[in-house]
Amino acid sequence: MEENKIPSGAKVFKYKLDFYYQQSLLYLLTLILYAGIRGTFKFEQLPSMASDPLLYIIILFVVMSFIILLLNKSRDRKLIIAQDRIIFHNKYSEQEIAFDDIEWMHIGRERRVKTAGVSQVIVFKWKSRRRLFRIRIGRYEREKELFNEMQKISQKVPRGKRSILNIENKKRGRISL
Repeated sequence: MEENKIPSGAKVFKYKLDFYYQQSLLYLLTLILYAGIRGTFKFEQLPSMASDPLLYIIILFVVMSFIILLLNKSRDRKLIIAQDRIIFHNKYSEQEIAFDDIEWMHIGRERRVKTAGVSQVIVFKWKSRRRLFRIRIGRYEREKELFNEMQKISQKVPRGKRSILNIENKKRGRISL
């Protein structure tokens, strides 16, 4: 989607790549430290640098983390909130969901997943899809603004049905009715 195709008045929230940057830099730092220590000091019992399997494993992690970072950066994932719909955008496709097509929406917390210290999650059911949509607020830039926009949307659509959201907890015996 080009910038001129974004609906007027729409708010664009980019997907955060902080984790991927941190992961790549951490592996690169590990490689530099390991190679620096191995190159500076001579260890009689360890294999030479050219045949050190640990060095090759660290190099593999560095290369893989940078490939994953580049792939995620090239996907250009965005969440676009327009006047009457939510748009899930990436480089290859786009999915639009009109507010009228949302069966129900729930704003809550997710206990298992914590992204950047924020565990807010938006769950909603699309009328033409069986599975739920889950938007983790902490994975997008400008979290507070996104949360406020989602609260505005939740005023327009029906609230989530508690029994549907807690089916999994009922199966585990956590909720008694």
